[in-house]
This record gives sequence, structure tokens and C-alpha cells, in this order.
Amino acid sequence: SERKATYKGEFFQLENILMEPKPVQQPGPPIWFGGRVEPALRRASKLGDAWMGPGSSSIEDFRKHVSILRRSLHQAGRDPSTFTISKRLYLAVDDDRKRAEKRLREWFGHVYGSPDMANQVAIWGPAAYINERIEQVIDIGAEHMLLHPVFDFDEHLEQLASLVLEDPVPGR
Repeated sequence: SERKATYKGEFFQLENILMEPKPVQQPGPPIWFGGRVEPALRRASKLGDAWMGPGSSSIEDFRKHVSILRRSLHQAGRDPSTFTISKRLYLAVDDDRKRAEKRLREWFGHVYGSPDMANQVAIWGPAAYINERIEQVIDIGAEHMLLHPVFDFDEHLEQLASLVLEDPVPGR
């Protein structure tokens, strides 16, 4: 938070560097954490303002991670309502589920080297089904989501937006 900083580390050395502009928010911008192993989740709950569940984790894994975070927040004496929980969701909006699965498997194979990962972490199908899965993530505790269509971005987001704008969270 000083105007200039010096750092001498094993790999990087910085001397008298200018740290401008300062954050508009005071005391500073919120610090978001990621990660899915327990030490990372505990670190997020102690030091962070928010956490994003990785897209490479399933919704069931997200449930476990949120439980660990809430327990860690409690142990740290922090108010959970001041800590933001979010989730990245890989998705494909498509009435043809087999086509969507095939395309997702190709993408996960190319990007992560594991086509099977699509079946473990992605959600695909008609927009109404995607919305049901999003509701499940909200029920677990997500306040924010990063919806990540891995292909046909504009088309997928338009379909989701029309569904969400009609009824943002059905029954709530």
C-alpha cells in the first residue's frame, strides 16, 4: 500500500518500483481465491474475501468444498455472509444431448487432455436443464457463477439469458 515498493525474492527482485494507481476501493479490492484442496480452501477462508469453485470440479465436489469453506470460516471467527462463494460452470446448451456431449468431450480432450472430464464436470442439454443445474449450484451456496460455454458462445449465452430473464430464479 506504500507508493513505492522493494522486493528481493528467490526468483524476482524489484527495487523502488512505483505502485500506481492506487485502488479506488478502500481498504482495497476484494481478494478472490481459487483452489479445491483443503489447505487452499482454509487459506481462502482465512485470508480472502471470496472463492471461486473451479470449473474442473463437479457440482458434488463443489458441495464438499463449500462445506469445508463454511467450517473454516466459522473456525476463523469470520461471518460467512461477508465471504462470497462462486462457481465456474462449463456448459453446452443444446437440445441434442449426444451432439453436445460429443463436442464437449472433444473440447476437454484438447484443452485438458481428458475427454472423460466432460462427463465429470460439464453440464449440457436443453436450456431448462442447464437452468436446473444452475439452481442446484445456487442452492449449495453460489452467489455468483462464471458460465463458460466452450463453443457457440453467443448462441448459448442468448439461450441462457432468455431463460434467466423470463424467470431469474423460479419459485424464489
